[in-house]
Amino acid sequence: MVNTVNKQTAEEIRPGVKAPAKDTILTPRFYTTDFEAMAKMDLSPNEDELEAIIEEFRADYNRHHFVRTPEFDGSADDLDPDTKRVFIEFLEQSCTSEFSGFLLYKELSRKLKTINPLLAEGFALMARDEARHAGFLNKSMSDFGMQLDLGFLTANKKYTFFKPEYIFYATYLSEKIGYWRYINIYHHLEKNPDKRLYPIFKFFENWCQDENRHGDFFDAVMKGVPWTVTGLRARLWCRFFLVAVFATMYIRDVQRTEFYETLGMDTREYDKKVIKETNRTAGRVFPVILDVDHPKFYERLENCVQNNHKIEEIGKSGAIAPLKLLKKLPLYVSNGLIFANLFLTKPLLSKEALPAVQ
Repeated sequence: MVNTVNKQTAEEIRPGVKAPAKDTILTPRFYTTDFEAMAKMDLSPNEDELEAIIEEFRADYNRHHFVRTPEFDGSADDLDPDTKRVFIEFLEQSCTSEFSGFLLYKELSRKLKTINPLLAEGFALMARDEARHAGFLNKSMSDFGMQLDLGFLTANKKYTFFKPEYIFYATYLSEKIGYWRYINIYHHLEKNPDKRLYPIFKFFENWCQDENRHGDFFDAVMKGVPWTVTGLRARLWCRFFLVAVFATMYIRDVQRTEFYETLGMDTREYDKKVIKETNRTAGRVFPVILDVDHPKFYERLENCVQNNHKIEEIGKSGAIAPLKLLKKLPLYVSNGLIFANLFLTKPLLSKEALPAVQ
C-alpha cells in the first residue's frame, strides 16, 4: 500500500515527487568554494591525525548499516495526516542537508584528486557516507508517499560560495551538531519506545558516528591549517558561525515544534541541550565558544522566533508585495540587531571551557 498525504500540504513537481522547499535563511543550502585555494593548503602540521581519521573512513564501519528492514513495510500507514506532514518536513530537511554535503564533498574530492590526494580521499569517503544518508532518508520519504528528485535539486538549487575556511567552520559545526541531534533523539526514544513512531530512529546511534567522524576530519584539517583557528580573525569568524548555526537551528526547530512533540520531546529543552553540547565540543578546536548560559542568550533567540513568526504571517497576508516588504523591514532590522548582540556578547576562551569539554 502506498501512503498519500494531503496534496495541499505537499506541492509536487510530478506525482509522488515533492517540490523542493522554498529557499529561506532557515533552509539547507548548497555550497561551493575556491577549490584551487583549498588544494594549496599545507596540512603537514597535522597530517598524522588526518591520516588516522581517513583510515577510520576506509574501515567503513557502517557499510552494512543502512539496510531497510521489514519493519519499514507499512510503518507509516496508520499515522494521521498531520503526523505524516511533519515527518515529511523532517525527512526532506534532513535529506537535503545530507545531499548538500554529498555534492560538496564529491566535488572537492574530484577537484583535489591530483593535487592533494590525502584530502581528496577524505572528501570522497565522506561523500560516500552522505550519499548513503541522503538515499536512506529519501527512501523513507517514499513510505509517506513522497520523494525528492535529487537530480532536480542538483540542477536547480542555488549554490552559496564560501571561502575554504568558512566551509571548514560551517561543515564542522554542521557535522557535530548533527551528531548531538541524532544521539539525543536516539537516547530519548530508547527511554520512550512508545514514541518511536517510525523505525528510522533505530538507526540513529550508528548513524551519528558518521557525523562525529566527519566533524573530527574537519577538526584535523583546521589544526593542520593553524591560521584558521588562531588569531583575532579566526576568533571573530568562529563566533560568527557559532551564532549563525545555533540561531538557525533554534528558530527552525521552534517553528516546526510539532515534529518533536510527536516524539514526546520538549523542542526548546532539546535544542538547548544540543547547543550546549555542540558548543562544548567546538571548544576542542575553536579558539572561543559562546556563553550560552548568558541570561540574555535564549531570550534573544526567542525574540527572533517571534519576529520570524510575524514575518511568515505577513507573507501569507493578501497585501501587495511592496507593502509586505515594508511591513517586514522593521522585523528584519530587529533580527539583525539581535544577531549583532549575540555576536558581541563576550565569548568564552576555549582554554577556560576545556575542563567541561574533556
